[in-house]
Amino acid sequence: MELNLTKPICFFDLEATGTNLVKDRIVEIAVLKIFPNGNKESRTWLVNPEREIPEEVIAIHGISNEKVANEPTFKELANQVYDMIKGCDLGGYNSNRFDIPLLAEELLRAGVDFEMKNMLAVDVQTIFHKKEQRTLSAAYQFYCGKNLENAHTAQADTNATYEVLKSQLDKYDDLTNDIKWLAGFSARRRFADFAGFITYDKKGQEIFAFGKYKGKGVEKVLEEEPGYFGWIQNADFPLYTKKVLTAIKLRRLNNKLS
Repeated sequence: MELNLTKPICFFDLEATGTNLVKDRIVEIAVLKIFPNGNKESRTWLVNPEREIPEEVIAIHGISNEKVANEPTFKELANQVYDMIKGCDLGGYNSNRFDIPLLAEELLRAGVDFEMKNMLAVDVQTIFHKKEQRTLSAAYQFYCGKNLENAHTAQADTNATYEVLKSQLDKYDDLTNDIKWLAGFSARRRFADFAGFITYDKKGQEIFAFGKYKGKGVEKVLEEEPGYFGWIQNADFPLYTKKVLTAIKLRRLNNKLS
């Protein structure tokens, strides 16, 4: 079953120096762009992370320090990457918890004003886990009847993710071939910042999901404890989390003035 699209969706996968959203950097990114008419466009970039890739991480994805030493930095590639994904929805495997937050960090560090507000995100891993509880390689074998060659290379994982989603739509009659529906179904918990520090209450208002103000409304905390905003801005939080928090603060100020 082909995807029912109203606008392009970009399936993407990242390989990185580690899993810390603030400290780690991308070493490879692959993007597979699917258009509503079925046309496809794909790009893969190796990236110089400007830091050492730990040996234990190299053992997983096979990208050595020597392999990326002469590759462009993400800052040099940022506009190319953003031009490919802007105006699109996003799809990936475990992308809501890792790939999207890390991509947002890298784009913001590079000076690109990345915003998820008008983008939907389909996490194929979540659909798989809700249905079968397995890994990407197992998903590829289960749904597509194929062995995943070159697992943990961004291009192979990206193409496999796209094929798995199409096969999931074929297999499960209760899945709706609509990106908005799939984004809602594949969401684990709705976060305002994707990294999981700011979430929503039942009324759709932003609340903190960590620390001493966990469960408390963000606007109320910022009003009663204004120093908390400055602490987060100066602490080791993801840039996208800081961007979301700033937007909430500005919205509160605008509401008070209007």
